[in-house]
Amino acid sequence: MNRHWLAAVSLAPLLGATQTLLGACAIAAFCVTLIGLHHLIMNPLQRWLETRARMLASVLLAAMLATCLELGLRAWALPLYQSLSPYPALIAVQCVVFEHAQGKHRRWQNVAQWLGAFAALCVALGACREVLADWAGIRLAALLPGALFLLGLLLALYNRVCRTKPSHAVKESVDP
Repeated sequence: MNRHWLAAVSLAPLLGATQTLLGACAIAAFCVTLIGLHHLIMNPLQRWLETRARMLASVLLAAMLATCLELGLRAWALPLYQSLSPYPALIAVQCVVFEHAQGKHRRWQNVAQWLGAFAALCVALGACREVLADWAGIRLAALLPGALFLLGLLLALYNRVCRTKPSHAVKESVDP
């Protein structure tokens, strides 16, 4: 799976819709649901469709799912729809890129890991932005540049905590 494409496409909803914890949870739930449904519907179609037809079916299915989501939000949750404004429609692009990035290796374990990581990042970013903006009084956290700074800090913290350092034994065995 091409991580760079997924990261680039996921950045707009991640930064734009996570001003509050409610918005972050909503966009995370919508992304997980729509991408999961898209994957579930497209999986059996892989055997029967050629490459071009598969891409067209993927685009049409993603557009249909995003449109249904937007219509449902307009009908039953108008304030949430207004606060998320363009971002539910961008989930269609995420669905198509997610489908394309997987290629022929279509395992549910990989799908679940990617969607879980994206949802966790959305919720963490939304919680941090709301805490910093509302409770700590740092208004920059509520704006998009503040979201970029905070995302960079969260990724640096992740790299610091979760990444292992190379062992010294490997370095010593390489050096004569």
